[in-house]
Amino acid sequence: MSQPATRVNLIYFVIATLLLVGLVPLVLTGWLLSGRTGEELRAVENRYQIQLVQEKASQIEMFAQRYSDLVLSVGGALELANNSAVLSSTETERKLGRILKDNPNLLAHYVRPVDAESLSLFRPGGFSPGELENIINEASSKLTTQELHVGTPVKLASSGDYVMTMASQVSINDRTVATVIGVVSLRDISRSVVGVDPTSEDELWSAGLPIVFVVDQSGTALFHPDSALVDSKRPLTDLKIVEEWRQSNSQIQSGLVPFTAEYKGAAHAMIGAYSTAQIGKSMNLGVITMQDESKALASVGEMRWQTWMISLAFAFLALIVGAVAARALTKPIHDLSIAAQSVADGDLSTRVDARNITEIGALGASFNTMADKLEDHIARLAKAAAENRELFVGTVKALSAAIDGKDKYTRGHSERVARISVAIGRQLNLAEDELETLRISALLHDVGKIAIPKAIINKPGTLDPDEWRVVKTHTLEGQRMLDRVGGFMGDVGRIVRSHHERWDGNGYPDGLAGDRIPLAARIIACCDTWHAMTSNRSYRTALPLDVAARELADVAGTQLDPEVVAIVLSIVLPAGAGALAAA
Repeated sequence: MSQPATRVNLIYFVIATLLLVGLVPLVLTGWLLSGRTGEELRAVENRYQIQLVQEKASQIEMFAQRYSDLVLSVGGALELANNSAVLSSTETERKLGRILKDNPNLLAHYVRPVDAESLSLFRPGGFSPGELENIINEASSKLTTQELHVGTPVKLASSGDYVMTMASQVSINDRTVATVIGVVSLRDISRSVVGVDPTSEDELWSAGLPIVFVVDQSGTALFHPDSALVDSKRPLTDLKIVEEWRQSNSQIQSGLVPFTAEYKGAAHAMIGAYSTAQIGKSMNLGVITMQDESKALASVGEMRWQTWMISLAFAFLALIVGAVAARALTKPIHDLSIAAQSVADGDLSTRVDARNITEIGALGASFNTMADKLEDHIARLAKAAAENRELFVGTVKALSAAIDGKDKYTRGHSERVARISVAIGRQLNLAEDELETLRISALLHDVGKIAIPKAIINKPGTLDPDEWRVVKTHTLEGQRMLDRVGGFMGDVGRIVRSHHERWDGNGYPDGLAGDRIPLAARIIACCDTWHAMTSNRSYRTALPLDVAARELADVAGTQLDPEVVAIVLSIVLPAGAGALAAA
């Protein structure tokens, strides 16, 4: 038979409908809008990255152009003077001092004539002893033409700042007469490009903010928020964006490069851009910016999170409203379902409120009418069943008396065995239906003796083997007779069949042992044995109670179930007479 389909409460359908109607459109709209916003934000972020590096590159170029123009203008002024003597004059020194004063990033101004004493003006405390001379000499050695030469940035030992040299030759009458060199501090332009506050690389990656830095043609960082990275001179060519700038800066001024970067073993999807800052004719610097894409587009994730939160809030509201509305709608049906289940479980007094003005009220009234008629019908059936049971039990008792009546010594035997058996069953906490089966089985345990000749049953002496074999058939005959009745008498028949089995397996008819013998059969066997020992028989007189108790105890564990024996003795001896009377 197929299993009944699982029922789903109607309230869930109502709530699900409210959620689908109210929540799904909100979630889809929020999700699509956040996706579109994410795309627009990505485009804006890309434009911002390009604009940022272009502005930074322009700042560097303007800064370099200013000080290169300053060096070239000093050289041009000296050339216009067309007099070598002016190279070391007091007026020239005064003019250079004013230029140094008006340009705070100019740390030193140096004019080195070919055949005269050099003019050197510098800010005090900016250089360690001999450091300025070394910087000037290196710049002079690399100046081979009249064109401006821009030197590689150098770190000052005293302040830790980086400086850049700009040098130009002064020619009079096509003859080089002097070299003009300016030493420019890069501190302000570095701070303007990468930020004022120094930040470690770990903090930059952790914060997820845009990382702006400047590299030279080899990929080595010149400006970086992490000064330790600049000092280490470690090339950053492991970053794809740096390598791409190195390969394309002569052809492409600016570019946008999405790429993946690894940091401490973790891969990060990055948004990056670069732009080239041209300083003079010989130096290109790359201005790089990059940012973790997830942090750059964090607002999209936040928007989606807010969408989910709003959706959840509406879902919660829909659940509350839906639960209240659905409960009001489904409560009458729910009550009717519970009432129907109560009736099905046997509580025929259950009724429902039929005052609902909808069709459910009419259904409730019909249910109450049905319950009234069903209760009346069941009451009549119960009365008939009780009468039938009394008739059945009376018939069984009459049959039992007829069986016992074949032998004058066994009159009342089955009734007595039944009383003791039920008392034992109660001690073993058997259910009422099991107790009833036990009672009927005990009353009919010898029903098979109807088929045994009366001469054998009443024989005063010992039975011979053939007679004994005939007597043993009464268990099988009893089962056959009861099986013909059908119904629960089949269970009774199986008990009747086994009531002469022994605990040690030496009984009949099947040689069952221990727990394989039905419990009811074990109880009847013990009670049958006890009553046989304590009543007069054709072959002997009744044993005293104490003697019968010792003999019953002796066969516990061999012929009889020891647990049942212990309970029988506790009931039938004088101390247990109350339990037997209650049965």
